[in-house]
Amino acid sequence: MPPRHEPLKRKNGWHLVEAAGDALPDGMQDFLARTRWDAHTLRDVLRSYVIEHLADPDGVLVLDEAGFLKKGDKSAGVQRQYLGTAGRIENGQVGVLLSYAGARGYAFIDRALYLPADWVADEARCAQAHIPASIGFATKPELARQMLRRAFDAGVPYAWVAGDSVYGSDSGPRAVVAKHGRGYVLGVTSSQQFYWPHHRTEAEITK
Repeated sequence: MPPRHEPLKRKNGWHLVEAAGDALPDGMQDFLARTRWDAHTLRDVLRSYVIEHLADPDGVLVLDEAGFLKKGDKSAGVQRQYLGTAGRIENGQVGVLLSYAGARGYAFIDRALYLPADWVADEARCAQAHIPASIGFATKPELARQMLRRAFDAGVPYAWVAGDSVYGSDSGPRAVVAKHGRGYVLGVTSSQQFYWPHHRTEAEITK
């Protein structure tokens, strides 16, 4: 059976096996149920692969987020919040993503799960969801700043950083990019204030 490329509505072991084109479920079940691997190490391996095969001095680092619809209340960080993928407030999780795009291709190179402040403040709930006690609250721009630093430290080649107003309206990501001497194209809100020598101005939306 050839692999399927359309999104799966259900993602249990058998559906994943069929989508991957495998004849038997053994390998997928072993991977899902018994294999132990470190997500951070896998992230670093993927990033190294991207640097080796997709490196482009004119590459772009793209900051964005994705919402994941959920039915229950046990998954880490789940709550009713705005999900861009749904275009409205829904019950789900939000992940902050960093991707790399260049002439040779594009790929995700980092991710971070956004944990709302209410979640972080509830130690019992965090423990039940297997969230390490060392993880504190971080805004989405703070998570983005951490991911940018990891990419810079790893030597990911890039010319500039792009993102929407969630990240452009916060000075943190802008400051990290500017410190490394690169440019950025980040959205801002209509009320964003900018400080220039001797005066202050606000962003204006033009049509």
